[in-house]
Amino acid sequence: MMKYIYQYSSWPHFTWDEQEIQALLGKVRHLQGKLLGQMNMAGFSLKEETHLSTLTLDVLKSSEIEGELLNYDQVRSSIARRLGMEYAGMVYPDRNVEGVVEMMLDATQNYKRPLDEERLFGWHAALFPTGRSGMHKIDVARYRNGEMQVVSGAMG
Repeated sequence: MMKYIYQYSSWPHFTWDEQEIQALLGKVRHLQGKLLGQMNMAGFSLKEETHLSTLTLDVLKSSEIEGELLNYDQVRSSIARRLGMEYAGMVYPDRNVEGVVEMMLDATQNYKRPLDEERLFGWHAALFPTGRSGMHKIDVARYRNGEMQVVSGAMG
């Protein structure tokens, strides 16, 4: 049976082979430099478009993993508006899209900020602004009292 990450005796004090990691990071940094060089040659509008497309796909795919299928145009519009980008296909996103985008942008743009209780609960409130998950009332921006189950597939 597969263990959850927190079930390992080394949790949360992990070890790794620094030489192996350094070699991999060196390759990644080299490729990243090549990519950045190509993007600098491409011009500002293409860089903006690439950034917008990447963020849009990040939000869509992350939500899809959780079983939430978001509207592409709504996600793209929400991100463009929040980043001050001009985008011809602006549509008004629903509150669920706004919450996911707000949380994802905070997580990716403010990654150096500590993940404290206030920030974590802020994300939760953004994701569940009505205090409901579907038809079910949930406790928002609080720790759970009972067990949590991670399941896939339809309920019932």
